Amino acid sequence: AILGPPEVNITSCLNCLNVTIKLPASHFRHKGKLLSLIDIYEELDYDITLKSQDGEHKRARQRTTEEVFSVVIEELYPSRNYCLSVGVTASLNKNSVPSPWKCVTADSEAQQGYHEAAVAGAVCVSLIIAAVLKCVHAAGFIFPKFSLPQTLV
Repeated sequence: AILGPPEVNITSCLNCLNVTIKLPASHFRHKGKLLSLIDIYEELDYDITLKSQDGEHKRARQRTTEEVFSVVIEELYPSRNYCLSVGVTASLNKNSVPSPWKCVTADSEAQQGYHEAAVAGAVCVSLIIAAVLKCVHAAGFIFPKFSLPQTLV
């Protein structure tokens, strides 16, 4: 039997990635109940392969006894794109299909709230420009209501 790919979700945190892994489903039944891979093997090993612009890095093999679990990958460079894939094997079954590659950009402290600040700044600048144009118009410097006499032109 080949262990299918696990389901992987990634969320970005400050200079790290939070990886949630759900083990693949099994197709074995016992007394009508679908068995999980943990029911069958008791514990499974998983490998996380991480890709970035620096190359590919395979993290040390870890062991789990849970169907769904999370791993935090720390000490990453901020604002850098990382892709990862997870493979699951058992002590009695080394045949597996790794998860498809998933990519995300690691957050940085500078990016927190950056979008909101940029929008607020743009709104403030727009309001100031509108107020200046209204004052210049009211003073008659642009689009005057009356044309000047010929002698003043």
